[in-house]
Amino acid sequence: MKEISEEFLKNVESDYLNKDIYTLARHSLTKNKISSLIRVNEQTEYTRNRFSIDIKTLPVTNQKSSGRCWIFAGLNVLREKIAKKYNLENFELSQNYVAFFDKLEKCNFLMESVISLIDRDKDDRTLNFILTNGIEDGGQWDLFVNIVNKYGVVPKDSFPETFQSSNTREIDSLLNKIMRKFAFEIRSIKGNFEEIENKKTKIMEDVYKILCSSFGVPPKTFNFEYVDKDKNYNIIKGLTPQEFMKDYVEVNLDEYVSIINSPTDDKPFYNTYTVNYLGNVIEGKRVLYLNEEMERFKTLVISQLKDGEPVWFGSDCSKSGDRDEGVWDDLSFDIDTLFQINTQMSKEAMLDTRHSAMNHAMVITGVNLDGDKPTKWKIENSWGDEHANKGYYVATDSWFDKFVYQAVINKKYMSDMEQSDLNKKPIELNPWDPMGTLA
Repeated sequence: MKEISEEFLKNVESDYLNKDIYTLARHSLTKNKISSLIRVNEQTEYTRNRFSIDIKTLPVTNQKSSGRCWIFAGLNVLREKIAKKYNLENFELSQNYVAFFDKLEKCNFLMESVISLIDRDKDDRTLNFILTNGIEDGGQWDLFVNIVNKYGVVPKDSFPETFQSSNTREIDSLLNKIMRKFAFEIRSIKGNFEEIENKKTKIMEDVYKILCSSFGVPPKTFNFEYVDKDKNYNIIKGLTPQEFMKDYVEVNLDEYVSIINSPTDDKPFYNTYTVNYLGNVIEGKRVLYLNEEMERFKTLVISQLKDGEPVWFGSDCSKSGDRDEGVWDDLSFDIDTLFQINTQMSKEAMLDTRHSAMNHAMVITGVNLDGDKPTKWKIENSWGDEHANKGYYVATDSWFDKFVYQAVINKKYMSDMEQSDLNKKPIELNPWDPMGTLA
């Protein structure tokens, strides 16, 4: 390895001090954020909040201090169908209800995973990854489907938020301590499967009670009470969550599939993929992705939008964005000129080096088309209505190409070949693969 020499420092400092652009950058950065100095004002022409296809959707929701974006995005898609059917001006499904059972199922899933790895060395990478990540708020579309198909859904006013459901750091920490204690203790009783199972059952009882104390006791039945846009009062009594999902939401979630865009050499297009040890409901479906080239990916998304149906999607929202203005646009932020460098990376390079990966799920509710080419996308977020355009954001097509990784599409928009591709045996990805990071 080569050390940093005095000669190197002398030369680079001399070059730095002799160029005015570096002096200007240093003076500017003394009292300003980097992000405030690299904005490209000319790009505002391309980030206006106007769209040729603009689905009229309900007011945004707010996940607050939690990582439940995937649940909020999933329920935001479902609630539009209920609102349209019952002529509702404002309506939310209970995110707390889905999160309750997701945490319960994830604890069971994690303990079963640890039991299956009981013969691995304690430094085994898979076991270490599972215990390090533990029980998290994040999730995937197929995990959302697993919970909703098993437990149904309820209106938000039938199982409202609590402080703990909106601020999950402490409850996640507690659950993870319990899970890691279990993982440690069963190694000393390895081979005694009856004792391990009894221990797991006792812990699941504790977890259920903890969740009830923190999130509330989930309703077995409820009344669907609402006032429509015409001020007509209605109430439907004695519904179960499963009945409400089947008879009132009326969506077959099994008709929807996840497409991804991962242009890396380990994931050839037109194949299906799954992620090992990523799940919640043991008996539920595994995560399944079909890898598509970006142009086809966008064509499928646009097809669904043209039919007036929003699209659940996963992206890296941490790159090239302004939360207050409600913009995601890589061309609006010019850090290279400020520092006189070249930071450009391909999507493949960003994924392979872990510079970028999915970290947030939202809903696409519109697109602007120039001919048949998209120029910008309308995004329904779940960060409340105090930012952006009452919580709705604009993403340019350039940003979409670089930082959107997943979308959920009804299979009816797919070609026969694509539907055939869905039946291919999925290639199994490691738990730490970038395509699993949203969870």
